[in-house]
Amino acid sequence: MKKGALIILSGPSGVGKGTVRIELMKHKELNLWFSVSMTTRSPRPGEQDGREYFFVTNDEFEKNLKEDNLLEHAEFVANKYGTPRSKVEEMREKGYNVILEIETKGAAQVMSKFDDSELCTIFILPPSIEELERRIRGRSTESEEVIAGRLAKARGEMDLAKNYQYSVRNVTVSQCADDIAKIILNKVNANA
Repeated sequence: MKKGALIILSGPSGVGKGTVRIELMKHKELNLWFSVSMTTRSPRPGEQDGREYFFVTNDEFEKNLKEDNLLEHAEFVANKYGTPRSKVEEMREKGYNVILEIETKGAAQVMSKFDDSELCTIFILPPSIEELERRIRGRSTESEEVIAGRLAKARGEMDLAKNYQYSVRNVTVSQCADDIAKIILNKVNANA
């Protein structure tokens, strides 16, 4: 069985990575498996442990870090995020194309550890910075200070799109997911 690819979906906070990923998962021909990250942040309304994230304590996170069970990790707005290595590798060995929906710092760590032929790196861009701000504010879950921090970080992250193999603008979720599905199919078939 052919080992699955490692697909990185990245982009600034509020760009719609999660919504696009959910739509992308409907493309059964891609044989996708979503890697759930762990985080020390509290769940947002409607989020469930093990579905959006594994919500862990700081001590649990540090234990995974020390045991080298994190493929990547990053700290953002006073919270830690990381991708459990063992499950990602298990699913790739089973032939699944594994999606990592991660921030840019984590993506850079993963990109430094793998050959380009194993990776499909995609940066999702917002239609505009104004639309990105509207989306972040529309969550109504964060303080003005956190929103300002997310927007400042997003502006800097937009410059990192050049480090990815592909960039896709999220004007509509369905079109963005369809564009990404075509990229993944082309990448996987090219490496077959």
